[in-house]
Amino acid sequence: MSRIVVLGSGAWGTAIALSLHRRGGHQITLWAHSPEAAREIAEAHENTLFLPGFPIPGEIAITGSEAAVADAEIVVSVVPSEFLRPTLARIRPHLHSGQIIVSATKGVEDQTFLRMTQVIAANLSGSVGRDFSPGKNLVETTGASAPEVDLSESLPIGALSGPSFALEVAQGQPTAVTVAFEDPDIAARIQHEFSSESLRLYTSTDVIGVELGGALKNVIAIAAGVAAGVGLGYNSAAALMTRGIAEITRLAVACGGRRETLAGLSGAGDLVLTCTGSLSRNRTVGQELGQGRKLPEILLGLGGKVAEGVLTTRAALGLARQHNIEMPITEQMELILNQGKDPREAIKSLMLRPGKNEL
Repeated sequence: MSRIVVLGSGAWGTAIALSLHRRGGHQITLWAHSPEAAREIAEAHENTLFLPGFPIPGEIAITGSEAAVADAEIVVSVVPSEFLRPTLARIRPHLHSGQIIVSATKGVEDQTFLRMTQVIAANLSGSVGRDFSPGKNLVETTGASAPEVDLSESLPIGALSGPSFALEVAQGQPTAVTVAFEDPDIAARIQHEFSSESLRLYTSTDVIGVELGGALKNVIAIAAGVAAGVGLGYNSAAALMTRGIAEITRLAVACGGRRETLAGLSGAGDLVLTCTGSLSRNRTVGQELGQGRKLPEILLGLGGKVAEGVLTTRAALGLARQHNIEMPITEQMELILNQGKDPREAIKSLMLRPGKNEL
């Protein structure tokens, strides 16, 4: 039996906890960001805010205490990217060597342009308080003293990603995802611990490709939603998805990822799901933008749920500029999201770009 703590009681974190419980053979704890949030879930025996309609069995412990992490063998981080650093600061005193950290958040950190496993590693190595502004080296400090123990060397950190709507995972519908660790033996262990009749895991050693595929597809999903919102058809959707995976792949490879990873579950697979599925929050945001609604109003309507693509768009462009990679779809989404560009004008700008060779 493995002791597993899932950090983050949103829809995806709750769905992972339910999937692990359904598999059996584990002691599962679902960690909420506050004792109040944990108490609400525990008393209702259901996550009424983020994943209503799915009873949470009593065998799943619900807690708001960071101390619960100390007993875990595996820690699954499902915290939204913008809240990951403060969460890590809270749980870090309870982490220790011998644990495994699995990041299941699909995002790139704003301003630093770091992948989630990089954010985790930086915090575990004592980089809290360091200067992560663009252009700064990760080893430069701002004078903050580093913790006595560098946990980043003793805690393996990997990524779990792929086409996986939380609702369908909670329902037990067959789902396939990828888990990536630099050490293939650790990836194989997580594959064994998480796989079940309804969740199939494939292993990879390409952490960079798996993470960037899962994060950047959210930007393209916003674009697909914009196209649908302005009334464009299947031709446009197919073009956006195909050229979207092309620019995602360019950036991932420039960052050290492998091209073949982006053709797999955590790349093309997740892109197709998020661009076409009605359960996609990122596609929904794009669709409402295409229909003329304003971004603050749209985000307010999500009721506390997160559309990671909104923040990832700006971060992806920053990362692309660092590597001198062209990302035209992402650029137009940034103009729509943060500069109020008319969606139809953005589509026109894409169509009128100079002709290119496809490869």
